[in-house]
Amino acid sequence: MIFYRQDLTDNQLLDLYKKLLKPRLIEEKMLILIRQGKVSKWFSGIGQEAIAVGVTAVLDESEYVLPMHRNLGVFTSRDIPLHRLFSQWQGKANGFTKGRDRSFHFGTQEYKIIGMISHLGPQLGIADGIALANKLQNNKKITAVFTGEGATSEGDFHEALNIAAVWKLPVMFIIENNGYGLSTPTKEQYLCENLADKGIGYGMESHIIDGNNILEVYNKLSELKEEMQENPRPVLLEFKTFRMRGHEEASGIKYVPQELRDEWSAKDPVANYQKFLTETGVLTAELDEQFHNEIKQEIEDNLNVANAEPEIIPTYQGELADVYKPYEFEEFIAADSPSENIRFIDAIRNGLNESMQRHRNLVIMGQDIAEYGGAFKITDGFVEFYGKDRVRNTPICESAVVSAAMGLSINGYKAIVEMQFADFVSTGFNPVVNLLAKTHYRWGEKADVVVRMPCGGGTQAGPFHSQTNEAWFTKTPGLKVVYPAFPYDAKGLLNTAINDPNPVLFFEHKLLYRNIYQDVPKDYYTIPFGKAALIKEGKKITIIAFGATVHWALETLEKNPDIEADLIDLRTLQPLDTETIFASVKKTGKVIIYQEDTLFGGVASDISALIMEQCFEFLDGPVKRVASLDSPIPFNKALEDQFLPKNRFEEALFELLKY
Repeated sequence: MIFYRQDLTDNQLLDLYKKLLKPRLIEEKMLILIRQGKVSKWFSGIGQEAIAVGVTAVLDESEYVLPMHRNLGVFTSRDIPLHRLFSQWQGKANGFTKGRDRSFHFGTQEYKIIGMISHLGPQLGIADGIALANKLQNNKKITAVFTGEGATSEGDFHEALNIAAVWKLPVMFIIENNGYGLSTPTKEQYLCENLADKGIGYGMESHIIDGNNILEVYNKLSELKEEMQENPRPVLLEFKTFRMRGHEEASGIKYVPQELRDEWSAKDPVANYQKFLTETGVLTAELDEQFHNEIKQEIEDNLNVANAEPEIIPTYQGELADVYKPYEFEEFIAADSPSENIRFIDAIRNGLNESMQRHRNLVIMGQDIAEYGGAFKITDGFVEFYGKDRVRNTPICESAVVSAAMGLSINGYKAIVEMQFADFVSTGFNPVVNLLAKTHYRWGEKADVVVRMPCGGGTQAGPFHSQTNEAWFTKTPGLKVVYPAFPYDAKGLLNTAINDPNPVLFFEHKLLYRNIYQDVPKDYYTIPFGKAALIKEGKKITIIAFGATVHWALETLEKNPDIEADLIDLRTLQPLDTETIFASVKKTGKVIIYQEDTLFGGVASDISALIMEQCFEFLDGPVKRVASLDSPIPFNKALEDQFLPKNRFEEALFELLKY
């Protein structure tokens, strides 16, 4: 292994050595603790330290780095107190996740480190979002994100590279090619000779670097960083290295041929660099011993601090309080504002427009939303007023776009992602339910993202453009789900969704866009989440609905004026206004829940269960659910009419009234 010091001083060379040595000595201690049963799991980075240390040494402390679970050198190079890392690994409260996640599955704004989730790919999109925020601020900061060779087969990898290339984002995409994805060798993962070659397909500069040579890593990345600051662009970097331990300690390394292990053992990044420094006279045996002793003492001292920390005593209140970032609703009332009679779609547009003016850090992203104005023309004209920096057309890559929205949130922005149709969220499902939803609970970071969801049937759009899939998200802790039925509510709730720092799924029924009118204040106002609207009052029966079913229920009641019913428009599904529901059910004794989604597993099922648990003694009949057929939604009008619950509601309502 050949080391070129270039113009690095002796102190710089020694500093890199100490940074290499520290994670190695910590790992050696962890392997002892694993055998003693004092640490439950460990993902070793022995043999790969030069990459994590070199990358982090090149970046400023204000620049974000997104590591994987073998990149201990990232955390130690940022000088995180070791006792906090040890607490994290022991699942104690002084760690970064309060015992809620393990290993390096955490982030910390204090040290500008954003850790991974086990699904790997989304962090590449997060890096895009962080880099986009940097580019919008023109602060010349670089973002570095790690991935393994295995994750380069994930769709998120390709989506994130494509976005970064198209938007010219200053991201270092770092592939640690360490030979194996768990036990699968690289020859069974991809056929191209080098992963760096994948950059060609995205018009992206790429390089292959010896990941075991700390000076090659440091010098090449220093050069690239300087270039990227002046000419923002992404760079794909393949670091050739090897994983000397198993995927994690329990898995072992029997699947690795001994000759391969011997070959890479001779390329040990710490031992070889130590030899170079010794031979050049930069490092003496005495100084080397001093470094070892100081680091070992630091490890022992900090382990003692972590070991002395008490175990976590769980409480229901403590756990539930951290699912969402606390948000104090900001009430804006437009009492004296002139009103205009506008459509549902106009209310959405007005809310977006007013929020874009109120929040200068708000960015809207989605397919065709810029010059074209979106599939439904809601953002038509926005790009002329706000510019393409804030109204951004995206490639067709929902997963990376949602992840990029998370990156924007991390780096000081608010983000709105428009799903062209709610159905398409399935290709971005993972970052919604596993990234946005869990981030605050895991390590206290907000996910200031709104995902707009044009949804619903009645327009003969078929199985891929007509779903109302709110139940996919109402069961996921950490998400808020909003589903207005009227223009007034749509504008006020959208404004609240954008203000709220938590992730919000905002459902907009397409059938209502141009068919429902209402007087709506011209000025800015907000409506609180978790407050249903009582549309009609009666004492015989409670009708619970949301979205288009509110209007279908109104049609039925207008046709049957003798039915004395409470009609509740839920407006938000998570949080749910159980107080209004229970009060009405206790008054009327009968309840029918009306949803457009298919019956089994829908929101109506949970509301029914809540009513049975909380209001059973007040009921004068069974809780009735009316919903669409348990089939995909069809295209043909006759088939769609049969699928939707509209033609079955009246019969069910009369049946329950007679009970």
